Amino acid sequence: MGAPDIDRARSAVLTRRVTLLSMTMAGGLAALKLVVWLASGSVALLASMADSGLDLIAATATFIAVRYAAAPPDAEHRFGHGKAEAFASLIQAGLVFASAALVGQEAIRRVIHPAPVTRAAGWAMAIMLTSTVFTAGLIVAQTRLLRQARSVAVSSDRAHYAADLASNIIALAGIGVAAVFGLARLDALAGLGVTLILLWGAVAVFRQAADQLMDHELADAARARIVELMLQDRRITDVHQLRTRAAGPTVHVQMHADMDPDLTLEAAHQVLIAAEKRVLGAFPGADIIIHPDPRGRAEPHGGEFAASSPT
Repeated sequence: MGAPDIDRARSAVLTRRVTLLSMTMAGGLAALKLVVWLASGSVALLASMADSGLDLIAATATFIAVRYAAAPPDAEHRFGHGKAEAFASLIQAGLVFASAALVGQEAIRRVIHPAPVTRAAGWAMAIMLTSTVFTAGLIVAQTRLLRQARSVAVSSDRAHYAADLASNIIALAGIGVAAVFGLARLDALAGLGVTLILLWGAVAVFRQAADQLMDHELADAARARIVELMLQDRRITDVHQLRTRAAGPTVHVQMHADMDPDLTLEAAHQVLIAAEKRVLGAFPGADIIIHPDPRGRAEPHGGEFAASSPT
C-alpha cells in the first residue's frame, strides 16, 4: 500500500507548512495593525486588528490540531485522531463570534458618537492594503493544499481568511473615505460591515466542524465514486449498506458487497483486496471495511444501522 502512504505523508508535510504560514502571517499582521491602530484610532482598523489577533489564536490551534490529527491510531484511539481538526475549527468559530461581538459593540458606539479618522490615516490604509495582499496569498496556498489533501481545520481556516479578505477590503474603503471626506461615521459603518462578515464566516466554520463531529456522510458524488470503483469487478454485483464519514484527513468507509456464493474464501478475499486498492487510489489513506455477502443467500444483518442505511 505504498503509494497511498506516500501521498498521505506528503499531504501531512504540506498541511504543516501551510498552517505554519498561517500562524506566522496572523502574528505579523496583528502586531502591525496594533501599532497603526494606536496611531490612527480607526474603528475599521480596530476591527481588522482584533480579527487578526484572534486569527493568531485560531491559527495556533490549527497548527497544533493538524499535527495531532496526523498521528497514527493507537491503543486508545483505534480510529485515529482526525477529529482533533474539527475541535480546532470549533475554537475558530467561537473566537470569531467573540471578535464580531466586541468589534460590533465598538462600531455601534462610534456610529452614535463619531470620531474623526485623521491621525495616521495613510499608515492605516497602507497596513490594510498589505493585509489584503498577504491574506489573498495565504488563501491561494490553502486552496492548492486542499486540492491534494483533506483537512477540515485548513478548510475552516481558509473560510475564515476569505471572510478576512472581504473585511479588509471593506475596512480599507471605510478608512479611505472617512479620511478623505471627513465622514467619520463611514469608518464605523465599515466596522459594522466587518462584523457581519465575521459572523457569516463563523457560522460556515461551525457548520463544517459540526458535520465532522456528527459523522456526516460524504458528498453524494464521493459515495457514487466509491460504488463505481467497487463495481468495476463484475464478480462484485452490488454494494449496499455503504456508510462513510470523515475525521480530519482520514475517510472511513464501510460497506457490504454481493459476490458469487460459489467463490472460495481465498478468491473472494483477493477480489475485495483489489477493490479496496481501487478505492484507496481515489481516497488515499482511507480506512475501509468491506463485508462480503453471498449473492441471494445473505441473511439480514446490521440491526438499526441496516434499517437506516440509504444504500
